[in-house]
Amino acid sequence: MPYFFKGNFMRATLLTRRFICALALYCMTITFAAAAEAPLEIKAVVVTMFEIGEDAGDEPGEFQMWKAREALNTRYAFPQGFHDIYVNKETGILAMVTGMGTARASAAIMALGLDPRFDLSHAYWLVAGIAGVDPQDGTIGSAVWADYLIDGDLAHQIDAREIPADWSTGYFPLFFTEPADQSASGQPANAKNGEMYVLNASLVNWAVSLTKDTALHNNKAMDELRARYKGYPNALGKPQVMRGAQMAAATFWHGKLLNDWANEWTAYWTNNKGNFVTSGMEDTGSYQAMLYLDKAGKADKDRFMVLRTASNFTMQPPGLSAAQNLAMESSSTGYAAMQPALEAAYLVGSKVVHNIIEHWDTYKTQLPGEK
Repeated sequence: MPYFFKGNFMRATLLTRRFICALALYCMTITFAAAAEAPLEIKAVVVTMFEIGEDAGDEPGEFQMWKAREALNTRYAFPQGFHDIYVNKETGILAMVTGMGTARASAAIMALGLDPRFDLSHAYWLVAGIAGVDPQDGTIGSAVWADYLIDGDLAHQIDAREIPADWSTGYFPLFFTEPADQSASGQPANAKNGEMYVLNASLVNWAVSLTKDTALHNNKAMDELRARYKGYPNALGKPQVMRGAQMAAATFWHGKLLNDWANEWTAYWTNNKGNFVTSGMEDTGSYQAMLYLDKAGKADKDRFMVLRTASNFTMQPPGLSAAQNLAMESSSTGYAAMQPALEAAYLVGSKVVHNIIEHWDTYKTQLPGEK
C-alpha cells in the first residue's frame, strides 16, 4: 500500500477506535448513572385484586377508577407480578393489580416490596377491593375498614357426609382432632400459623373517623335486593362506612351455615374481640407478605390498611336456598351493588390517600392517629 494511503488508513483506524472507545465509555456512564439513580419515593400503594377488561375505557374493575382519577400515567413493567404497575410521580401514588387469590396477592406484594425501583419504606398500603357482607351487620354498597384479618383456609376438614353425628361441623383448626377441642382447654387462641392478624388499631380508627360521613352510592336494584332480607335490620339500611373483621378464604363460600361458621371462626381466633363483617380472598396473604417485608426493612406493617366494599351478601335471604341465591348472583345480571361497591372503594379510599399526601411532611415519619 502506498505510504500516503497507508498513513490515512492508520489515522482513520485510530480515530475510529477512539470514537468507539468514547462511545463505549459514554454508554457505560449512562448505564451506571441509571443504575445509581435513587429509587422513586412512594407515599401510598393502592392494592387492587382484579380488573375486568382493559385498564381504561371499558367496564371498570377494582383498578380502573384509581388509574383514571389519580392520573396514574407512568407505567412500569412488572413481569414478576400479575399486572404492570402504574404511578403518578408527582403525587407519589402507586397502584397495582395482584390477581385474585391468596397466593397471587402474597407473591405480587412481595415482588413489589423487593423491587429496587421504588422506595416503599414510608409508604402507606391500602387494599381497596369488593367483598361479601354479613347481612346481620351491614348492607350492600357499604365500605368496611378491617380491624382483624382472619384466614378461612388454614384448617382441618372432614367432609360433612363423614363427620360423627354429634359434631356440629367437620371444619376445625389445625392440630385439633374435633370441633369441641376449640373450647375444651379454655386457653386463648394462638394464631401462630397465620390464622389471624390484628391491624394497627390507631390507623384503623383514624381512617374510620376521616371517612365515616362519606356519601355512598345507592340505586333501585340495591333497594330491591336488600328488601328481601326481612328480619335483618342492618341489611335493610342504606350503605355506610363501617369497621369489622375481614375473612380471607380462597374458596368463594356462600350460605347461612357457612356464614354462621365465619362468625364462630372469627370469634374463636380473636378471642371474641372481632366481629365477622366481610368476606374476600386475598388479605391474609397480602399482610403476611407485609410482615416479611417489614422484617427486611422494606415496608412498614403498621401502615397497612384494608378497605372492603360490599358488592353482595354472604348468605341467602329468607325464602331462598344458598344454591338458588348463588345462582342468581352468578347470572348475567350479576351483583346489584357491583358498581356502587367499586365506587365506594374509590370514594372512601381516596379520602385517606389524599389526606396522607396532603400531610406528607408529618405522616412520612408519624402515623395518623398517633400522638
